[in-house]
Amino acid sequence: MHSMTGFGRGSATTEDFTATVEIAAVNRKQSEVVVQGTRDLADLEPRIRRAVTQATSRGRLQVTLKLDPTAKGAKPAKVDTGLALAMEKAFEELSGLLGRDVLPLASDFIRQPGVISFEDGGIDPEMAWQAVEPALEAALEQLLAMRSSEGGHLKEDFQQRLAILEGFAEKLAADAPGRLVRQREMLLKRLRDAGLDLDPADDRVLKELAIFADRCDISEELTRLASHFRKFRDYLDGSEPPGRALDFLCQELFREFNTIGSKSNDAGIAQIIVEAKTELEKIREQVQNVE
Repeated sequence: MHSMTGFGRGSATTEDFTATVEIAAVNRKQSEVVVQGTRDLADLEPRIRRAVTQATSRGRLQVTLKLDPTAKGAKPAKVDTGLALAMEKAFEELSGLLGRDVLPLASDFIRQPGVISFEDGGIDPEMAWQAVEPALEAALEQLLAMRSSEGGHLKEDFQQRLAILEGFAEKLAADAPGRLVRQREMLLKRLRDAGLDLDPADDRVLKELAIFADRCDISEELTRLASHFRKFRDYLDGSEPPGRALDFLCQELFREFNTIGSKSNDAGIAQIIVEAKTELEKIREQVQNVE
């Protein structure tokens, strides 16, 4: 199990280029890959996106690419000799006009467009990919290692909180039989207080208790809770990214606890439901971090 957050960095050097790739990942329900690099590297974006989406399934992943030429791969400088000589002659004429030497500086030649230029034939995507690919692989490896480590911590937390929820379910199962007894005592007390001292074996009393027992029966909900707990653990131990499935199971667990609370109409059970929902909400928040 992997978390959706993480960071990875990798670099690689060939004869022509040094590539540096950084990947920062944050939470997102769907997969989104954003590549940041210079315009002349746009041809590499589809390859980068494909590699990242093959390694991850969810999250917003920002890939930052930097490519620097090596000494061998640097473009040679070109000097426009005619323009340089024309500038030199212009300064000589200016010196004669002013009657004093006005000498050009190196910065004057550099600032003049066209005196010194560099060949711009663009970057060969294949040559650049030879440096970018291993750098990207190293960044992804580091990213996945970090996501895996954090995912391990999340898994431990889920297991502990699931055990707490199972404990609540066990309390509900143990308390459910006594709910009918308490209801019988409460009904008889109300009848006595109203001056109707009926026999507990009276058919009307028994019918009322039978209706109550059917209405507050939570055996089905407890069975489904146990099934959801088992499925939750199966996803934690599975090889596929479980984020979406765990999110769905959290909704189903909340539904079952909520139904039990609405059926029971009992202060003690209501308190257990409140505590269970609070613990479940913590799990739901953490599930948003799971890939």
